[in-house]
Amino acid sequence: MDQRTPGQVVRSALLLACFAGVVFAQNGAEASAQATLTPGAAAAPTPVSVNVAMTQGMAALKADQARRALTDFQQVLQADPNNTAANLLASTAAVETFQGQLAVQYAEKAKQLDPKNWKIHTTLVAAYSAAGMTKQRDEERALLRELHQNGPPDARLATGFLLEMFPVGAYRVDAVDYFEPMGRFHTYYRFLVRRADGKRVWEVDVESDDFDQKSWAAANPAEAAGGNRQFQITGHGDEGSNPVDYRMFSGRPDYDNIRVMVVEILRSRGVPGAPASGR
Repeated sequence: MDQRTPGQVVRSALLLACFAGVVFAQNGAEASAQATLTPGAAAAPTPVSVNVAMTQGMAALKADQARRALTDFQQVLQADPNNTAANLLASTAAVETFQGQLAVQYAEKAKQLDPKNWKIHTTLVAAYSAAGMTKQRDEERALLRELHQNGPPDARLATGFLLEMFPVGAYRVDAVDYFEPMGRFHTYYRFLVRRADGKRVWEVDVESDDFDQKSWAAANPAEAAGGNRQFQITGHGDEGSNPVDYRMFSGRPDYDNIRVMVVEILRSRGVPGAPASGR
């Protein structure tokens, strides 16, 4: 069982695939620097400068400075466009700055360069979401579920993945999709609400616990027999804060419908403790 916090899980879901491949960037940079230049061509950045740009970009990405990180990774790609890690990291930075088409461009390039790397698909999901490419997004979600069942060991150990990042007012919301419902309340989706600096200030969970489901199914046998469930949307801050029960609904855990509900909740109810301008 994954013991990390929800914030750590969602960051890992998108960044692990990127940071694990940095060796590609270093090797690619050296190859680019050793390439023969045609007369009059501009000199490519040296391996040192490219590696510095990669290091700076990763540090910026970890510090939630995605725009700065994207500039660094694009500098690397000018010297080595076939650098797998730099393409993947650039896609991640583009996702975090809500540049969907650019995120898809870089993630698809990374997939082309390393088609057997399952972690690239975790970035593709978020990139397709950012670009509004729902069909491709759901194909990647289905593939990730298949890999979770039958893929490499680290894929089978994963608990979920980052499905989407989207803005609501002054905040960024990270939507996490779990392979199986998590915890005793059976959390299907988790929406992490972050400030511009990346700090998590609120969380909205979509749950369907067995106790409520049993009584709901007894009262609605036909719906339950058809595979529907009763869900609760709840919110809470850090551990010890008072939870908020937002609403209940029945049906299936369709992400797009649930996203609409969560956005409406955040816009109408705001984030507890936040100034009115933060809504």
